[in-house]
Amino acid sequence: MNPHPRIALIGECMIELQHRADGSLQQSFGGDTLNTAVYLRRELGASSTVDYVTALGDDRFSDAMCQQWAAEGLGLDRVQRLPGRLPGLYCIQTDAQGERKFLYWRNEAAVRDCFTTPGAEPVLAALPSYDVLYLSGITLAVLGEVGRARLLSALLQARQRGARVVFDNNYRPRLWASVQAAREAYQQVLALVDMALLTEDDERALFGYADSEQVLAAYPGIEEVVLKRGADDCLIRCGGERFAVPARVVEQVVDTTAAGDSFSAAYLASRLRGGSPQEAALAGHRLASQVIQLPGALIPRG
Repeated sequence: MNPHPRIALIGECMIELQHRADGSLQQSFGGDTLNTAVYLRRELGASSTVDYVTALGDDRFSDAMCQQWAAEGLGLDRVQRLPGRLPGLYCIQTDAQGERKFLYWRNEAAVRDCFTTPGAEPVLAALPSYDVLYLSGITLAVLGEVGRARLLSALLQARQRGARVVFDNNYRPRLWASVQAAREAYQQVLALVDMALLTEDDERALFGYADSEQVLAAYPGIEEVVLKRGADDCLIRCGGERFAVPARVVEQVVDTTAAGDSFSAAYLASRLRGGSPQEAALAGHRLASQVIQLPGALIPRG
């Protein structure tokens, strides 16, 4: 295993508004793969390169995003800046139990042209040189059909060169024209995946699986499958073995935003450092339990 892996995470970061109880709005930034990128960089420290791959506008919000990412140690060489465009925006509303509801404004977001512009050519050409490529179901949705096809081609080349592809399912129905369109896109990428970090609720919603056993049985060709189940044990199938690792008990959940993203980051970081699946799951639960006790997607560095 490469002790200093080069990792690229591909997806979208948006302007985040947290709707507070007094009616005020707290502005920050977030997005599933960006959240994972930040937490992964924090977990790995200086032992690896973590680059974020996306497209932004040339506005002040996009400037601030890049400044924040650089401060977190993320590489920005694969971030395109598209003149006249803007990033997407979302608002988080949480109930008394900490469960969240999202309101989105993202139809014109710059990331939708991430892999269709002339500037995308060197980015796509660089992807196969990474050791690990990470994307999510939201990545698939926001790129659109053309961008998605170009990314899948790059993932295939990367695997042929020995890279590992990691996929978090993160299914969001409103981003897809139909369930069938989403299923087809997911099945295309799942054929190229080495590690699948799956949320059981999303698998049920997208494919109609009845239980955990059906989910695990659905991906016999994937080397490592991790099934995230909220406060229940996560289930892992790896190397022909099965593991169940209990989650941490949290007395007060404040905000579940980025719970799965942070779990995925800590799990992947542990595996890249040579940890066992059980050790990686414990690391994932540890970080996720910290994240859900504070508001917002990205908690302050400890």
